[in-house]
Amino acid sequence: MLLIYLPRSSKKVPVFLGYNFYGNQSVTNEPDITLTSGWVRNNKDCKITDHKATEASRGAFVPMWPLREIISRGYGIVTLNYGDIEPDDRDNFQNGAQLLFDQHRDSTSWGKISTWAWGLSRVMDYLETNSKVDAQKVAIIGHSRLGKTALWAGASDNRFALVISNNSGRVGAALTKRIFGEPLEFMHEAIPYWFCDNFGKYTGKENLLPVDQHELIALIAPRPVYVASAEEDFWADPKGEFLSCVNASPVFKLLGKEGFPADTMPPLNHPVIGTIGYHIRTGKHDVTPYDWQCYMNFADYQFSKKTN
Repeated sequence: MLLIYLPRSSKKVPVFLGYNFYGNQSVTNEPDITLTSGWVRNNKDCKITDHKATEASRGAFVPMWPLREIISRGYGIVTLNYGDIEPDDRDNFQNGAQLLFDQHRDSTSWGKISTWAWGLSRVMDYLETNSKVDAQKVAIIGHSRLGKTALWAGASDNRFALVISNNSGRVGAALTKRIFGEPLEFMHEAIPYWFCDNFGKYTGKENLLPVDQHELIALIAPRPVYVASAEEDFWADPKGEFLSCVNASPVFKLLGKEGFPADTMPPLNHPVIGTIGYHIRTGKHDVTPYDWQCYMNFADYQFSKKTN
């Protein structure tokens, strides 16, 4: 189920599209937002123990979704629970969108990140029919595992006008071959279902990977991309995220775009803006109002150029 907020406007409006982790009721305190019926992650603070949303989760993640500020800037918000598309657990792909596809799985079959990315494209199908939404100005945003998802969705579907990766880390924006932060061994042990089975062959053999994450960002070119890091988020490897921006830049320039106008890490809380944008802020693994201000500034800059 989609939750959509749009500013009052006589014109079509640009929107940010992104998954939430615990259901639409978690991003707002409004009592009339229905509790999601889909799979949600267990969370002690939200009293979720059996993957079912609870009233305790209502408004629990409002700080990650500053709805009033976003709408006041002229943007809409479209969000949905990622568990409505595919549960984030070891269910052998038997309880989500994967059931729509051929179940003769092999080592190349989609993992769950690809399925969540597919879900964003299906939302885009709908947004193209919504007369109040400017479907030429849809920005996708994702945090952590959903930042990995946003990058893959942006590379897979060129209808997304702008892509935002927030603290996406290893197998997201950060260079895998740096072998820093979240280990592939841990990912293969704890969350192998995020990826195709072939990916596990590179555990402990990262140097043999034929590609790295800067090439994923480059696949989004010439459309703009914003990558964000947090100073204390070592697990996500901020330097590796920055270096992906540096190394993706030549492809954007080849296509006639500005690329990434930096070759050294910027100071904290000082965004670098080109066709690729980047900042590293103070704080931990999270989405903050500061992040959102940077994303809206970036969208203002990119979308104004698109209009002109």
